[in-house]
Amino acid sequence: MSTTDFSEMFSEDTRNFFRSPVRDIFKRVDLNKIYSFAGGYPSADTFPLDSFGEIMQRVLEREGASAFQYGATQGVTKLREAISRRYGVSVANVQITSSSQQGIDVCTRILIDPGDVILSFNPTYLGALQSFKSYRADVVGVSAKNNTEDFEQEWRKTIEKCMADGKRIKFLYAVADFQNPSGETISLEQRKMLVKLAAEYDFIIVEDAPYRELRYEGCDIATLYSLAPDRVVHLGSFSKIMAPGFRLGWIIANEQILDRIYVCKQSLDLCPPVFDQFVAEEFLSSGALDANLKKSVELYRSKRDLMIKTLKEEMPEKVTWTHPEGGLFLFLTLPEGFDSVKFYDKSLDAGVAYVAGQFFHTDGIGGKNTMRLNFSFMSHERIVEGIKLLGKLLNEVL
Repeated sequence: MSTTDFSEMFSEDTRNFFRSPVRDIFKRVDLNKIYSFAGGYPSADTFPLDSFGEIMQRVLEREGASAFQYGATQGVTKLREAISRRYGVSVANVQITSSSQQGIDVCTRILIDPGDVILSFNPTYLGALQSFKSYRADVVGVSAKNNTEDFEQEWRKTIEKCMADGKRIKFLYAVADFQNPSGETISLEQRKMLVKLAAEYDFIIVEDAPYRELRYEGCDIATLYSLAPDRVVHLGSFSKIMAPGFRLGWIIANEQILDRIYVCKQSLDLCPPVFDQFVAEEFLSSGALDANLKKSVELYRSKRDLMIKTLKEEMPEKVTWTHPEGGLFLFLTLPEGFDSVKFYDKSLDAGVAYVAGQFFHTDGIGGKNTMRLNFSFMSHERIVEGIKLLGKLLNEVL
């Protein structure tokens, strides 16, 4: 083992990196040997393996060696066209990415200078916080109320304080549909309010929408992008609606922003994986995606309903949780004074994994009495067993 100390050679940016507690969980344990509510893994039962085999064969026969060659930085034209048809936008407004996480990262990279402000709901997606802080952004969280009047007041107060402090707000990051970690959805009135504020105070909105097509009840709400296409950057992902192993996502935005992303990506990965793009296009255009999505929605709805039912039966009286209309997560709130970070080792030792809500807070301090639970990954039987065990552990300390 090397004894050389390289710490003085690392860049300043690396000092702002922080480890994902979720990924560290995966290093510690075998997910198949515990009750894991921790990750954002889709169910392997939603991966249409037979369809993939047939689709890959068709791609090979049709595209030949070109499916394994370098491709355009913007992405394979056929896939961009398929996405443009599905979402009713121009092909010129579509950029393919190597995962939606890359979409978050390139948006931050082209827009943020150290010290610039990124506004965010609080709590928010941990992977986004990792990216924002690696570029030395000043991430300002807003714990907005559900009431529309309070919602606007809270955002205005935060924005005006940033401006009074001489800070430059570059963009607002939002998971509008079935938010990670809370599972909550922003109403149409609230979306209109955010778009109005973005125009009034001159900042961009980055709309992260990896779960949008996983709706189990209620009606679709207009995207932020549809309300303000020149001011909103919309991020999509194949990870939750096809399979995460393909590492494909997309960005829909105005051409000026996409041009900067295009140049940025040339220094990152040159182009997204070409064979994977052809597979995704065939999966989408053939109708296989919609057919598989219907099955996925039915499966996840039943898992969500089962988790909520079991929580009602097993949790201590003072524990509450969100009721997501879609997505992969719900959020538990425990009594004040409970520390889900300190409780974690006890829970993991007993065989149950979750993610402490504190890690999703922009200040890394709030939300100590909360935890995120995923309902997509495990089987129905193991969801029940895991919630029963978690409930038993919580009843012992509450």
